[in-house]
Amino acid sequence: MAHRVQIEYCTQCRWLPRASWLAQELLTTFEQELTELALKPGTGGVFVVRVDDEVVWDRREQGFPEPTAVKRLVRDRVAPEKSLGHSER
Repeated sequence: MAHRVQIEYCTQCRWLPRASWLAQELLTTFEQELTELALKPGTGGVFVVRVDDEVVWDRREQGFPEPTAVKRLVRDRVAPEKSLGHSER
């Protein structure tokens, strides 16, 4: 099955480097499971991660994510059987 991740980030806050870094982490971890990862410029302090159009992380509600937390949430939706190795601890 094809899975798409979108990271929407605030351009006014200059959060592109943070979004790019998280994108790299997800693409490295889920290179077989993801068919697309998009970076979507936004404004107003937005930093939202979506998997198949479902919000899995919103900075306004949960603060900035640690990569391991987002990896777990993405894994639970795209490859529940996949081990994340040291990120599982």
